[in-house]
Amino acid sequence: MRRRKAKVDPWRQAVNRGWETVTGHPLFRSHRRSLHVARDGDLPPGTWATVSATGWVRHHPAHRAEAEEWAWVFAHLLLHLGFGHADPRSAMPGDIGEKIERVDDHWTSGALPEPAYHAACCLAVDRFLRTLKIGRCPAPLPEHLPAEDEVTLSERWRRLGLPAEYRPVGPPDFLIGDERTARYEDFQRHFAVGVADSATAALGLAGRPRSSADRHVEGPWDLALRWFVSSYPLLGALAAGMKIVADAELARDWQISVAAVSSEAAEIYVNPLVGMASGEWRFVLAHEMLHAALRHGDRVGGRDPYLWNVAADYVINGWLVEMAVGEMPEGLLFDPSLAGLSAEAVYDRIAADLRRVRKLATLRGRGLGDVLDRPLPHPGAPGRYVDLDDYYRNALCTGLAYHQNSGRGHLPSGLEQEIRALDQPPLPWDAALARWFEEHVPVVEKRRSYARASRRQASSPDIPRPGWVRPEEVVRQATFGVVLDTSGSMNAKLLGKALGAIASYAVSRDVPRARVVFCDAAAYDAGYLPVEEIAGRVRVRGRGGTVLQPGVNLLERAEDFPPDGPILLITDGYCDVLRIRREHAFLIPEGARLPFTPRGPVFHLTSSP
Repeated sequence: MRRRKAKVDPWRQAVNRGWETVTGHPLFRSHRRSLHVARDGDLPPGTWATVSATGWVRHHPAHRAEAEEWAWVFAHLLLHLGFGHADPRSAMPGDIGEKIERVDDHWTSGALPEPAYHAACCLAVDRFLRTLKIGRCPAPLPEHLPAEDEVTLSERWRRLGLPAEYRPVGPPDFLIGDERTARYEDFQRHFAVGVADSATAALGLAGRPRSSADRHVEGPWDLALRWFVSSYPLLGALAAGMKIVADAELARDWQISVAAVSSEAAEIYVNPLVGMASGEWRFVLAHEMLHAALRHGDRVGGRDPYLWNVAADYVINGWLVEMAVGEMPEGLLFDPSLAGLSAEAVYDRIAADLRRVRKLATLRGRGLGDVLDRPLPHPGAPGRYVDLDDYYRNALCTGLAYHQNSGRGHLPSGLEQEIRALDQPPLPWDAALARWFEEHVPVVEKRRSYARASRRQASSPDIPRPGWVRPEEVVRQATFGVVLDTSGSMNAKLLGKALGAIASYAVSRDVPRARVVFCDAAAYDAGYLPVEEIAGRVRVRGRGGTVLQPGVNLLERAEDFPPDGPILLITDGYCDVLRIRREHAFLIPEGARLPFTPRGPVFHLTSSP
């Protein structure tokens, strides 16, 4: 048996199309309330729709009209909110009429507007809608609409009487809220955002072909970005690869006061509602580009992300002021006493006064960092398929070469040092570990002695030749300690790779044995093991958490371990806080972090061959 198709109510469809027309317009896109159908008897006969003081719109269930007429009605109601007519802070005492008690969960208590004030508000909204050209007015409007504002008109009409041609048909269509409802949502701010978005869309269409209407609309920030490409070679190559996203709604949702940056997406997010001069926009863009290029988001390590952001802001702003790049906007972080310090040194200074630092503001706002840890979602956001380290390093190094060759002047020494450091690619973990062995594990120094004849003595029997010997006492001192995490969370494959590298380096340094301690929930002293046999002795026990401090204490107090012998700790980072009183280093998997700030070097073991 074939099911009958559900009947579609054309009048209900007209209401929905009218609502979609309004909420799809840039002016009302930020309105976050929904449309509701009023119950029978809630709205007087002849009433199209009403809006509550908290922004909920409901319409009469039996009213019949076209979609264009509903669009006009809904736009009329939302403009009441945007103009602040329902805000008790905008209304004068004489504008507020009869009190209305709470009806249900959506329609909160409020007050009806006084008739003269209601008529003046409706006239202001209709005057605006006539120029907006959205929908169609259900009833003809008067030919002449006074140009005065609502306050002036309502006072005049209360004194002289309300003209019949300006009297609204039916009861008031909005409520004036009380102090509680005024705190729910800032509809006037939403309307300001909508005005900015609508103006941006209009400017994008003006003077452009239809096919390019969806392109980025130029603003003062775009002019500032082009200035770097054409006139400032140090950051020109970097600016050429950055994209500016000027979206008021995105800035509001992510609480971006002025600007923020995502190094991963190579995007700078600016708040288009901020009014700044071109020189200030240059300063802001240079600030965000240096954040991204110097990889401040990835250099945070175990530090507090916001304090690290503040420290980097002090350093970058000091450089930009010294280089006279644009004009620093008022309120940014700048302290001449911190000149010449690195971001790490500034962090150590400001971390002692957390209460004061928490009140400071970055370009994103107070208590928020402008270096984002992820790209922000927005329409047309592209994916990045390049090596970010290579991209930012090449851009800054190329800009530095152009800057110096063109004689643009001197740069702050700290900035130039950081750029040159970027030009040196980081050593692989195994090469860096080999350097650590060379520095802290002394090689056995050979010397010549006549007590042992040279292997070439037979070629010249009449001439005595000394041979190479290694003093036995030096051989006993050439060793190191290994504290090995054998908990169940360790990756056996990476662990074997690390131990293999350690064995090869130890053999190259003529170290026959190493003192090994296995640790998981307790410490197990394996004594001195031949370096090539350490990997075969390891057993991942998986007995819960990792406690490495007893293993470190065992080596530091052992009488048969040299007092200057270095210690290498191999762990996955899930361990206790350690105190080590001698030379040491950590070998941890890629992406892992230690739960404390290490004093020795940290080598990140990668899984790539």
